Amino acid sequence: MQQEARLVTVDRAWSGRWHGPSVVRVSPAAVHLVGAAGPEHDDLPHLPGTLFSPFTDSHVHLGLVAPEQLARGGIGRVLDLGWSPDAAALWPERGRVDPGWPEVQVAGGLLCPPGGYPSRAGWAPDDASLVVADAADAERAVVRMRDLGASVVKVTLNADAGPVFDDDVLLAIVGAADRVGLLTVAHVQGVDQVRRALDAGLLRFAHAPFSELLSDDLLDHAADGTWISTLDIHRGDEAQEVAIANLRGFRDRGGHVLYGTDLGNGDLPVGVNERELRALQRVGLGREALLTALGSDDSLDAGQDGAHWTPRASWVPQPPPDDERDDPAWLARASVLTASTLQELLS
Repeated sequence: MQQEARLVTVDRAWSGRWHGPSVVRVSPAAVHLVGAAGPEHDDLPHLPGTLFSPFTDSHVHLGLVAPEQLARGGIGRVLDLGWSPDAAALWPERGRVDPGWPEVQVAGGLLCPPGGYPSRAGWAPDDASLVVADAADAERAVVRMRDLGASVVKVTLNADAGPVFDDDVLLAIVGAADRVGLLTVAHVQGVDQVRRALDAGLLRFAHAPFSELLSDDLLDHAADGTWISTLDIHRGDEAQEVAIANLRGFRDRGGHVLYGTDLGNGDLPVGVNERELRALQRVGLGREALLTALGSDDSLDAGQDGAHWTPRASWVPQPPPDDERDDPAWLARASVLTASTLQELLS
């Protein structure tokens, strides 16, 4: 049976700005703010705590985890950055119809040179590596990913794990992606590879660079881009300190930071990762910057058009802590709210 829309009140909400006590409409189609809650709404069911537009992990590998655990851990959206293209092509639709899954965008396969990463890495299916030897290969690979429903093109430039693209092929990939309207996201690893990526116009990085401390000139060059954090994969290693220092310099220059974990890479929680958030605090992100990095920055104006979130929102049953240093533990208590889970909470 189709679930009916429900109106509930919440203590507070965040959608790119803070809202106090609010009325929220939850349906299978959308979750959105209706307006401020007042005495006239006292008879509505009340959901304690804080509601957010969906938390996003901008770097996951769904083929290595149980996707339904992400919603229980507070993640309502993901960007899958590399798997078997035929398998990954099915995930966006699964995320649209299955409220137990997050919303999913995918890259599909990873574009790499012959013998390049991840073709010998062992963590991904063989067909996850799309070998690109020349400009013609670049065009075919990018168009194939577009036709399979990819939202981005993933490019590998990992000199620590094998050969890397030459400059001409890199430029061909960037040009092909531009022609079909896809963004490029680059895995950049190894000394001098950040410079090469930036020179080719690759400004979106799948990881905060961790192979070398970047010069001021490189950080200035990178500042118009977007970096996905993935700091916790390096915990206990010198690479984490390098990545934090680079990310701090990048952000200080106005660079855009997204929360991402490289989920599937080692022992990481399937959901909001408290350690990743603590590392981002070390970079200098305060509460609102953390929420923006989590992708919870949809612009809603409840007083005008009540713009919709997706059918999911992230929810923490407690109010924000007084001390922002406690924010990572607070946010790690999140779960995903849908029409189905709201029904369970209110039953």
